[in-house]
Amino acid sequence: MYNMSKAASQSNPNSGWEARAVEFFKDRLKEKDAHTLVPSLNDIPMHYLKPNSLVKFRCFIQDMFDPEFYMGVYETVDPATQAKTLRCGKYKDVTECGVDFNSKNTVTAERQTFYCVPIPGENPWVKERYANSSQARVVPSTSYVPSRQKRSYEEDDDMDDMDTQPQKQREAHAGPQSPTEHHGNGDCKRQETEAPSSQTTSASHLDLNFPLPGEKGPSCLVKVYEDWDSFKLNDMLEVYGILSVSPALSALADEKDASSSLLDPTECMETAEEQRVHCPPASLVPRLHMLYAKQLQHNNPLLPSAATSEDNSAFLASTLSEMPSVREELLAYLTHVLLGDALAAEYLILHLISNVYVRRDVLPLGKFTLNMSGCPTVASYTERLYQIIQQLVPSSHYLGMSLQNMNQMRLVPKKDYVANRLVSGALQLAKNTSLYLDETQLEQGQLDTTGVRNVTALGNLISWQKVDYDFNYHQMEFPCNINVLIASEGRSLLPSDCQIHLQTQVAPSHLEEYLSTMHMLSQASSQLNKFRIYLSVARLLDYSISDEVTKSVEDDFVDMRKDDPQSISAEDLHRMLVVARLLSLSQGQTSLSRDSWLRAKHIEALRRSRMEQHKCVNGNEP
Repeated sequence: MYNMSKAASQSNPNSGWEARAVEFFKDRLKEKDAHTLVPSLNDIPMHYLKPNSLVKFRCFIQDMFDPEFYMGVYETVDPATQAKTLRCGKYKDVTECGVDFNSKNTVTAERQTFYCVPIPGENPWVKERYANSSQARVVPSTSYVPSRQKRSYEEDDDMDDMDTQPQKQREAHAGPQSPTEHHGNGDCKRQETEAPSSQTTSASHLDLNFPLPGEKGPSCLVKVYEDWDSFKLNDMLEVYGILSVSPALSALADEKDASSSLLDPTECMETAEEQRVHCPPASLVPRLHMLYAKQLQHNNPLLPSAATSEDNSAFLASTLSEMPSVREELLAYLTHVLLGDALAAEYLILHLISNVYVRRDVLPLGKFTLNMSGCPTVASYTERLYQIIQQLVPSSHYLGMSLQNMNQMRLVPKKDYVANRLVSGALQLAKNTSLYLDETQLEQGQLDTTGVRNVTALGNLISWQKVDYDFNYHQMEFPCNINVLIASEGRSLLPSDCQIHLQTQVAPSHLEEYLSTMHMLSQASSQLNKFRIYLSVARLLDYSISDEVTKSVEDDFVDMRKDDPQSISAEDLHRMLVVARLLSLSQGQTSLSRDSWLRAKHIEALRRSRMEQHKCVNGNEP
């Protein structure tokens, strides 16, 4: 293995060893399954990882701090012999002893710091699959004494057998569990960073700034040395880097010693609040010095990490050939889940594979927010439906739109200028996250200022696929790509791209019994995995419309408006084109065929007819 420390100390600073070292790691990691040999911060407790070793972290950029200066090259003096040694400060947080601050050979360099957290709303099956695929073999570190007494980010009461960790995750999420328990109840388990004895206090006072309540996992300060402009806030990354958990970082932060030997000489210029946020204890928020990072197009562990590369063409070919049959199986499964409503199941599949593929001016094309009205309010149906979706998609979040939640939750991230950080909100999510809004939780009452702001933010997210972050004196627009599903009794108070009214085939007298047994219908793991691969691949496919089909669609639109100009609007045509696109992709087809267009017209006609019938029966509904 490449000895970076030796290269750093023995090479001339200008000899290009850094570039060669980074290339070495990149090349090795491209080898088949090499990435599975690197220990992951996501699923291995901290005290099993050696300081200054290569680790990886699957994460989400929650905040970007100001650039910092550090000693790229410095000289140390041996107090006994007065011998001078040239040293490299790259990929480190703390200098060696005996720094010669007057040396003319000192080189100050710049690096960027990202505050990274686990991908918000990443579902248990994803974490478990990633952990099971790891081939990293680790033993407790004997050199990292301070953190050996701490618990890591997951419950790890039995630390002797690392292979039991996925099983513990399964047990923690087994059985029917309400979404509110899964996402919001942090009291039933020890917090992931909580440590016994004297460390409990420091952990409980440290706000890890996760976007979603009840999240588990490590947060990390990622130090970036090059090309940091290529990364954006809210990107999903897999970072490979050098782990730094020096106890000196925690000690110096606690003492706020202005004469510390930290590599960043500007540290003492920070306020106490900023110091607390930007330099938390390394045992709780480790530092990761980036060697290499790849931006993740998805976080589905069942797909190859680069699903469009030539190496994975065989995987894509076999998947595409199976997509029509898998679609039929998924349609049958969702029809059962949606109480026998095959049309609603069809639209739910289209929603689950929707994706903003391009933006024209301010208009995000490809989004397909679905309002599923007519949802039963008995037997926690909407929560059970969310649990099914949670088993199908890599990342999701359940938001019960109760009056209390709307008035109290922080949905929009807000800049804290005192601590100089972005305080996260529940709408700071990674792309393709499924956001499930349960409007059946609404009750009578008054929205306060926060509630109105939150509802407005949800409306903007749905209509424009953007969230306006609060920077106190102004708002900053951040585009997003989030699949929003609204479950409601009547028509939603929020906008949507499409409304489908659930038409249950289950008699009201049997509804309770039907729903009580629905959790027993969970598919075998292999079947679920087929559905998971299907939904992710459909999102990644390219799509086009030939000139011939475009002309046919235009002619159809003219013909439909001939008899009754009011029967179809430009908005209706746009919706039909979106439905046709998603129908094609759901069949594994990358271009629109005449058959798919006719099918789209047909199911849209069925949906509109149903909505008209429902409106006649419930004339007072908006």
